[in-house]
Amino acid sequence: MNRRTLLPTLALATALSLGLSGCMAGENAADAGSADGATQGGTLNIDFATYNPLSLIVREQGWLEDALAEQDMDVNWVQSAGSNKANEALRAGAIDVGSTAGSAALLARSNGSPIRTIDIYSQPEWSALVTLPDSGITSVEDLRGKSVAATIGTDPYFFLLQALEAAGVDQSEVTIENLQHADGRSALASGAVDAWAGLDPIMAAAEQDGAQLFFRDIDFNTYGFLNATEDFLEEQPDVAQTVVDAYEHARAWAEENPEETAAILAEVAGIDQAVANSVILDRTNLAVDPAPGDAQRSVLEKIGPVFVENGDVLEQAQVDEALETLLDPSFVENADPDAIGSSS
Repeated sequence: MNRRTLLPTLALATALSLGLSGCMAGENAADAGSADGATQGGTLNIDFATYNPLSLIVREQGWLEDALAEQDMDVNWVQSAGSNKANEALRAGAIDVGSTAGSAALLARSNGSPIRTIDIYSQPEWSALVTLPDSGITSVEDLRGKSVAATIGTDPYFFLLQALEAAGVDQSEVTIENLQHADGRSALASGAVDAWAGLDPIMAAAEQDGAQLFFRDIDFNTYGFLNATEDFLEEQPDVAQTVVDAYEHARAWAEENPEETAAILAEVAGIDQAVANSVILDRTNLAVDPAPGDAQRSVLEKIGPVFVENGDVLEQAQVDEALETLLDPSFVENADPDAIGSSS
């Protein structure tokens, strides 16, 4: 059923460590295309992530391999463990296309990473604040004097900062432990931290095991951004268009096959089907307008000043410039999902 080329074998040792060992393959960078954008062979380096369901579908179905074979292109799939890891790989040139939260994409662009957002893959409620039932924590105010695990540079981290600000809790009153998402869950389970800024599907698995989501606000979650390096977009726009075509084909497929989409997530993430169903059916909106534009800009305009206040970006002018240059709707506007054929 699946036809894949050069797929790295990424075993997940346990559900708690899913996604932590993504191989950053960058040695086989795609060859530059000709001046008119026609591809002359090479390798597309693209990520997949458990927080990006469309990436899992495209990878599972082998659509990119099929579509790019005619252009003598190979496809190298690289797993991203979080937005921060995807941003690192994009900046290093290890991948051409990567999945992040909107906040992480803006942060990277504000700090000089040459990326553009070419597709919005979801509008999720994928972040919340999590604790254990006997912690005594029932509100954000209860975090004063407590420790919270969060992955700096990702949506859960910025979710935490926004929650603290809204509750009038100064960051200096909380100890933030910088841990990758799965490690944050492990730290919470072991009692090493009092709370965790969680990310689905790991968060949904923790919830099934008894962890409690004590603070939720969908408005503090930014969209799912599919980003590409500027060099890739300039040198191989036809390949970038094929990627977006495949994503939009996957979006339609997911809407028609939600249970199968959840099954793919369950397999890749190493989680129960019931947990995957909760993530896909209850906390993920894949029917979002895929063209990056005003909806995303409105959300990012609110979170941008947090970067400056927290010292993640030097000055607001960098954020403003990033907002003007990050979003590129042209590939979605020209997308042809029907150009991608289903595999059998």
